[in-house]
Amino acid sequence: METSLDSIHLLVNKVKEEMFSRVKSEHLQSFVSPSAYDTAWVAMIPHPVEHNTPLFKGCLEWLVDNQHEEGFWGESIVDLPTIDALPTTIACMAVLQKWGLGAKNIEKGLNFIQANMVEMLHGHGPRLPRWFSIVFPAAIELAESTGLELQFSDQTKSLIADISDRREKIISMEKIVDKWQNLPLLAYLETLQSTKYHVDQETITMHLSEDGSLFQSPAATAQAYMSTGNQKCLEYLNSLVEKCPNGVPQKYPMDKELVELSMVDQVQRLGLSEYFSDEIDYILRKVYRSYKVQEYSPKDYRTMAEKLYKDSLAFRLFRMHGYNICPSTFCWFLQDDEILRHLEHNYGQFTSLLYSVYKATDVIFFEETEVHEARSFSRKMLQKISATKNIHYDNIVIFPNLLQMICEELSTPWIARLEHLDQRMWIEQNKEGPLWIGKASFYRLSCVHNMDLMQLALQNYKFKQLIYQNELEELKRWSKKWGLTEMGFGREKTLYCYFAISASTSLPHDSLIRMLVAKSAILITVADDFFDMRGTLEELHLLMDAINRWDGNGLSGPSKVIFDVLDDLVKDVTKTLVLRGKIDLTEDFRGLWRETFNSWLTETTWGKSGYIPSVDEYLQTSMISIATHVLVLTSSCFLNPSLPENKVKPQVYENITQSLMATTRLLNDIQSYQKEKEEGTMNLVLLHFNQNPNASMDCSISEVKKLLEEKRNELLKHVFTDDDDGDFLNQWRHLHLSCFKVFQMLFNSGNLYDTDFELQSDIEKAIYVSPKPEFPKYIQPNTTFYAAPKKNNMMISAKYVQIPNRHLSKKAMCNVGSTVLNSTTFGLCFI
Repeated sequence: METSLDSIHLLVNKVKEEMFSRVKSEHLQSFVSPSAYDTAWVAMIPHPVEHNTPLFKGCLEWLVDNQHEEGFWGESIVDLPTIDALPTTIACMAVLQKWGLGAKNIEKGLNFIQANMVEMLHGHGPRLPRWFSIVFPAAIELAESTGLELQFSDQTKSLIADISDRREKIISMEKIVDKWQNLPLLAYLETLQSTKYHVDQETITMHLSEDGSLFQSPAATAQAYMSTGNQKCLEYLNSLVEKCPNGVPQKYPMDKELVELSMVDQVQRLGLSEYFSDEIDYILRKVYRSYKVQEYSPKDYRTMAEKLYKDSLAFRLFRMHGYNICPSTFCWFLQDDEILRHLEHNYGQFTSLLYSVYKATDVIFFEETEVHEARSFSRKMLQKISATKNIHYDNIVIFPNLLQMICEELSTPWIARLEHLDQRMWIEQNKEGPLWIGKASFYRLSCVHNMDLMQLALQNYKFKQLIYQNELEELKRWSKKWGLTEMGFGREKTLYCYFAISASTSLPHDSLIRMLVAKSAILITVADDFFDMRGTLEELHLLMDAINRWDGNGLSGPSKVIFDVLDDLVKDVTKTLVLRGKIDLTEDFRGLWRETFNSWLTETTWGKSGYIPSVDEYLQTSMISIATHVLVLTSSCFLNPSLPENKVKPQVYENITQSLMATTRLLNDIQSYQKEKEEGTMNLVLLHFNQNPNASMDCSISEVKKLLEEKRNELLKHVFTDDDDGDFLNQWRHLHLSCFKVFQMLFNSGNLYDTDFELQSDIEKAIYVSPKPEFPKYIQPNTTFYAAPKKNNMMISAKYVQIPNRHLSKKAMCNVGSTVLNSTTFGLCFI
């Protein structure tokens, strides 16, 4: 295990050097994916003196060195081409042909185009995206102008003609600069040379940005320079190639703050925050300073999507780290009817954006109506996207797991998912950063593809699993030693209790806290069941008397076991605290447990006597009987720095602890009222129903859910509101949050705690089964794929297939007519 930890620290240092040193030096270009299409257009520019040579030879050499083995250039999934590979490959071959270089590259590219173009185009039909319809015919015309011989069948020529007709319709219907087009026609300047548009130099110059670019597009700016000779364009291109020598991106310059925020987001989602806390703090403090002086709404509608994506990401990260950030930071779009209509009518184009907005609304405080509106709007749009039968290319081709993430968010909210399993999912699915569709490539933040970062995430997850496995075996021995696994009544939840605490928190080395919480939760379950199911009132009063005296003499059977376990647990905890130089909190801990046992006795007495308490009386007792305060207050003493001793006093709980006690009780009552009705146990849903004879049970559940939402938002405000208590408060708050997330997971849509096998799969993933970062892990039922058999690593023909399986591994097989396709020999490409 030590070797594993050493290996992890070596990787941490390497990633810090590779990634985060660039943040401080602002060398962020390496995090943005290169665009072969834009690199080809920059390589097209001739030298102003030596006209037979390219101005940027490095771009030409990059094209030669970065062709996929299958013969294409452009985006791919596991080396399999997406549809952008068609115009990109043709453009790359054209520039090589122009400069008389890369004959073998051109040959491989021609073979790829010949073998795959018809099948790749045929499956899209009228669903071809706007950008493809503009770029693809122009790429063919460019290739023909360089003398490149493209041989097409009659069927291919017919398809090309249809796409060219669509391009002409687009050009005839759109203004050359449209405020609602993220990339207006003028941004496709390199494609307009043979169309009805004759773009004069004055129009080009008028729309140049201050940095000399045309809509920050390297390809369009390359054409603008070749058309006008404008020196500002040349300065922009020189700066671009100097900063991005390894292939230029489809957009430059990039938003540095967006890159930085995305890095923080990725590191956190991979479960690596603990190793990069200083770097994360540095980035967030720096970006937060700029946000304090930024205008909320964008000045240019064309930048709306990227700004809203960035603002919603910033809001979520700032709020989760305790920064004072107001909802207007990202909710500004709600005040603009034009933006709302545009998002609503074109929701499929803004899938990543709407997902980001929805994620930002996870961290909502009480009475934040703007955030509620943003959540309602984005949820409605995401539901439309998730219900789409035919997945459009623009939505999913480069981010094939986005639909799964949306479905996950809509069905199981963030607050009901455990952190450890979320990190596993992110590792396995290999999530991308923000994706913006360009002209023939994608603006993709690729820090997640840093192999050292991914290896670190995988090793860290496995390392935690080794710790969890050892701790769980120790806990099982403890339960067996005390006879808790063989009590003969109630629920045996050793495995569930340990899984819940280990998977809910990102404290991999805090074994003492995990074991204390797990042991306490096991004891709480056994004792609560004894009060509810087994013990007579006489036995329960005897046990309560023994706990008040803290003397187990005279007890027998389960009462004796419960007291002895409780006594040993308190002794062990307080002894450890004293050894760590803390004061003796024995009486304080005993007080917490006495209060809890007394609440169970009160509830049992109510049930057996038929007494119906008032709502206030019930909540005062039941908030104690849920026992979450015992879990967080005793374990908080072992935080670093530890909980101040004055916060462990019964009945003087902090607001955050009271909110936790209330929310966990309400969650339990909503899902357990039927069981507790049968057992004769009081429950807030049943209490509301009894006190409102004209109300239905659904009405009573609804009322309790409203109260839960209010209390949950209050809790989140306590968790994510910063103050002056520093590191202690941060750990204290997140321990409360972890405890709440466990209860939200257990009682989100049922009562999983009372089941025997419902959590088994999650337990296996959290503790025993190593992550397998393998693609693809999820396939929407009946998604259409482009399947092409490979021979000598070249795709030679293709068929369209419908794969009904929800899950597909690399070894999975599917039938196409009488032919069996095995995905180890057939390429699968989302369309």
